Amino acid sequence: MVGKAAEYAIRALVYICMKNLEGKTPGFREVAKEIESPEPYTAKILQTLARSRVLSSVKGRGGGFFFKELTPEASPTLYDVISQMGDAHIFTSCGFGLKHCDDTHPCPMHEEFLPIRDGFYRLVRKETIYSLAQKVMKREAVINRLMN
Repeated sequence: MVGKAAEYAIRALVYICMKNLEGKTPGFREVAKEIESPEPYTAKILQTLARSRVLSSVKGRGGGFFFKELTPEASPTLYDVISQMGDAHIFTSCGFGLKHCDDTHPCPMHEEFLPIRDGFYRLVRKETIYSLAQKVMKREAVINRLMN
């Protein structure tokens, strides 16, 4: 439902959160490797997130990415990240791809798609980067195929 940039952004932020909880600040190359994303694309995504203050960074040797406030309450929601990456339109768009679709002029999938879209919206408003990082750290979930 979300674009590649938002997918990689969420995975990158979860990884960075996990490393920050261990007292480390990973660089973009490490993040790219661990989330299985191309380095230039990862660098661009992390730069976007740092500019929008979702994330902070320190340049140079020993630098890397980190969250200024690493608490469950301060953690960005998945909605925050998806919106920052330019995909907020998915929460109002038509599942059939029509520009104008509503209850008055529904697409062929409107009735079935609306509950799915609304359920996904509720999920991403509730889940945070911190909560996902906790699941991965407890080995309840993975963020790449290598984490077994």
